[in-house]
Amino acid sequence: MRRTPLVVLCLAATAALTVAGCQSDPASASASPSGSGKSAQSEKSETSEKSGATRVADPFDGLSAAEIADRAFKATREAGSLRMRGDVPDEETGGTIRIDMAVDRDGRCAGTMSLDGEGKTELIRTGDTLYMKYDERFLRAQSEGEPAADVDAAVALLADQWTKTSAAGEDAKDAGGLCDLDAVLGEAEPAGTGLTRGESADVDGRQAVVLHEKDGADRHTVYVAAEGKPYVLRLDSESAKEPGTLTFSAYDEPVSAEAPTGKVIDLDALDG
Repeated sequence: MRRTPLVVLCLAATAALTVAGCQSDPASASASPSGSGKSAQSEKSETSEKSGATRVADPFDGLSAAEIADRAFKATREAGSLRMRGDVPDEETGGTIRIDMAVDRDGRCAGTMSLDGEGKTELIRTGDTLYMKYDERFLRAQSEGEPAADVDAAVALLADQWTKTSAAGEDAKDAGGLCDLDAVLGEAEPAGTGLTRGESADVDGRQAVVLHEKDGADRHTVYVAAEGKPYVLRLDSESAKEPGTLTFSAYDEPVSAEAPTGKVIDLDALDG
């Protein structure tokens, strides 16, 4: 099935998440992302008499839905950093991955991730090192089917403990893909056809222009910032095979990715 422009961003992120979240030796997630995601506001606004709320003037007046999409995806691809939150499908297990991750173009990232609510993992990348921490529930869920003694040993060693490994190592390749903003955004381009503009909406307190696209029985929706740069603020995919919602914020804000202090288990040393 053709992957339409309004879901390709979701799918690119999902591809990285799926590989990272479903290893028998888990490796993914992160610490608290930074920033609230508010960028410069346009000075051009008008007041709605009915609601009394401040509404921005239409920055896309005279543009087609395809032209708006072009501007939105271009601005988003050029962002230096962002935070993405939401639920995306895991193609390997058929489950759902919940992600909250801040990432920039220098390879820094920090956030959290869970698969079907089965525990939580944390991930931080700074410099050439990938730090990961898994809770017990996540470790047991990802080790299902393994000998009980092995699972208990892994839990005793790793649960709620920070670990580290080289970000360039083979074991970190998949999890490290979460920190590659080019990989997440690189394929996000509008097709320029089949797009329609809907009513304006609010996304986390920001005014957004809404674009719709149909692909057979599937429905996709993109919310584009109507203030400041026309960043994508949210993507919805209503699809039997690839449902999901991602919201984007904290564009071009610094990512707080600090190496954890205290005890950190060196996974590379254990492998050696």
